[in-house]
Amino acid sequence: MMLEKSVNEMQAIMETIFDIGYLGAVILLGVLMIRSCQGDRQFLLFGIMGVILGAGDAFHLVPRILALHAGDMESYAAALGIGKMISSITTAVYYTLLYHVWQLRYQVTDKNYLTIAVYVLLALRVILCLLPFNQWTSLDAPLSWGIYRNLPFVLLGILLMVILYQRAKKEQDTAFRWLWLTVVISFVCYIPVVLFAEAVPAVGMLMLPKACAYVWAMAMGYRAMKQKQVLNGYLNRFKVIR
Repeated sequence: MMLEKSVNEMQAIMETIFDIGYLGAVILLGVLMIRSCQGDRQFLLFGIMGVILGAGDAFHLVPRILALHAGDMESYAAALGIGKMISSITTAVYYTLLYHVWQLRYQVTDKNYLTIAVYVLLALRVILCLLPFNQWTSLDAPLSWGIYRNLPFVLLGILLMVILYQRAKKEQDTAFRWLWLTVVISFVCYIPVVLFAEAVPAVGMLMLPKACAYVWAMAMGYRAMKQKQVLNGYLNRFKVIR
């Protein structure tokens, strides 16, 4: 009994440290990009992505941290469920904004069908998440609805993987060369959690590399912004010298 209590306390401490680090990283990088983007819309959107992602995930992770330290998931079931619903919607918004970053970065203006597809999938995701059949506030929520609401989300993710990979390769974009991989890692880690975490709680550990993939994506965007600003600075100096 004492050993189990010690393990639970250690889990609570480690998860708290990781969650605070994750939320702090994505929100901080987002805020820095918003403040430092110098009017560049692709990096402004990238920054907004990070803030929305971190704020949305906080609605789920903060109640989870409190529940872990209290050792009482049942008392926090409603807060955890509502927070999970909010984060389910904000992650879809994150990928929708990432699509617009892709548009702006590669100056894509002739793919209206992709834009329609993205927003149809986003709308389906939001509608399915808001339906009462999800039973968000129950600790015994139906797996079937976990699958239904994630179908459009997975399709959105696949779309992003493909277009990010194809365009970065075509444009030889070294700054965003691996951005598609962050999407792959996120979904490869997320899908097993949706399907198996209730039966095998250890599968929930896959959310850790998923969170790391988000931080990697935000760091990639921040680095790309700084590289572009440095390059523009050199070009402006060169023009002055001439």
